[in-house]
Amino acid sequence: MSETTPPQIGPVIQMARKARHLTLEQLAKLSGVSRSMLSQIERSETNPTFAVVWSLTQALNIEFSDLVSGDAVARKSALIDIVPADHVPLIASPDGACRLKILSPPALAGKTEWYQVEIEPGGALVSAPHAPRTREHFTALTDGIAITSGETTTALTAGEVARYAADVPHAISNTSDTVASGWLVVLYN
Repeated sequence: MSETTPPQIGPVIQMARKARHLTLEQLAKLSGVSRSMLSQIERSETNPTFAVVWSLTQALNIEFSDLVSGDAVARKSALIDIVPADHVPLIASPDGACRLKILSPPALAGKTEWYQVEIEPGGALVSAPHAPRTREHFTALTDGIAITSGETTTALTAGEVARYAADVPHAISNTSDTVASGWLVVLYN
């Protein structure tokens, strides 16, 4: 395809619809796009407006970029969404001692979030208080984790789970001489 040729999204829409076992009528109801317009789009007989494409991506739960690139069907189905490893967001502390992979979907930000956490020896993930009644649940995958919530600090061993207030100053620290890791779930109330 040349840079001036628009992408052929019709076949991608049709494959995504069929992968989700939707009829044209069902997709029309979900998207608000008429059945006849959907049929024309799928047969590449018309070039839809941005608003129509947006409605279709929302109804099919696919990313606009995946639709244009043709990846919408290859990595998504009605039951399983795949995020490639190189697309999983990573947050690192300024000193690089703490790394958090954001595993939760963006739509849940500020409600329920979960992370894979790695902390270098001697490192600490120190947090200011979150919103009132916020709680964190940390599952230690290795020994050497210390959890601080307010004025209380508790050591964890591999497999233990700490549930604690996160609406006070809190921290997850590595007290060992090897990289420590675990799973962090943040529950906002």
